[in-house]
Amino acid sequence: MKINNPEIRTIHYVAPQVWIWRENRVKKIKKFIDHVLLLFNFEKSYFEKENMSYEFVGHPLLETTIESAIDINQILGKNKALISIFAGSRKSEIDVLTPILLDFIKLMNEKYNDFTYVFHSTKEHSEFILSQIKKNNSKNCEVISDNKIKNHILRKSVFAVSKSGTISLEICNAKIPSVILYKMGLINFLIVKMLVKTKFANIINIAANKEIIPELLQSNCNPQNIFKTVSNYLDDPKKIDEQISKTQKILKNFKTNIPSSILAANAINKNL
Repeated sequence: MKINNPEIRTIHYVAPQVWIWRENRVKKIKKFIDHVLLLFNFEKSYFEKENMSYEFVGHPLLETTIESAIDINQILGKNKALISIFAGSRKSEIDVLTPILLDFIKLMNEKYNDFTYVFHSTKEHSEFILSQIKKNNSKNCEVISDNKIKNHILRKSVFAVSKSGTISLEICNAKIPSVILYKMGLINFLIVKMLVKTKFANIINIAANKEIIPELLQSNCNPQNIFKTVSNYLDDPKKIDEQISKTQKILKNFKTNIPSSILAANAINKNL
């Protein structure tokens, strides 16, 4: 587009994740992008370095929303404490993590008898997860695919076990303590390890440049380690409070006083 008409103004919403890999992409995109809208405050330095025009507009997932009241006890039919489980959004992730998570729940049931584990899924994958739950004979597991109900369940949870990804922001925004999981094929992992420049998989840890939320990656992502990490938090409320306090300080830097959508619209209008 720029080649055909250099006068056309181009604005890029959601910057490429140069803080994960290929930082030199900024030099390339500068040639055909006039202005970039950033979701995260810490991204500024990468674009300042190349003297590229940018604007921080915040992340829309962190905006405050008003939700209608839902009695989740009527939906789940139980009155136990909830632990939210996020096995991923892609079939390949779910195939790998679901058996590990079900074995983790078995270990939890040997120590605790007062939790219900709720898998947050989509309609596309909920049947598969349900079949694995039945196959594993797990009695205190549920699968939810309705987004409104999922949000309520997350906010009522005492802990979350989640695959690494954007969902981690929602978990932290709900002030729920968590542990992050990530597991892929060895060859793919080795390739990614060579390309990725960050020490952490989770955006909160990347922004803090230290591990605030525990990450269990690759061989460390196993039922025993997940159980040990989760039970250490559940048995020590001070650890839970500390994690929540630290994540909220990081999230404060991601948020804006004006809704992200309005800031983005204003930025576009200014640059037209």
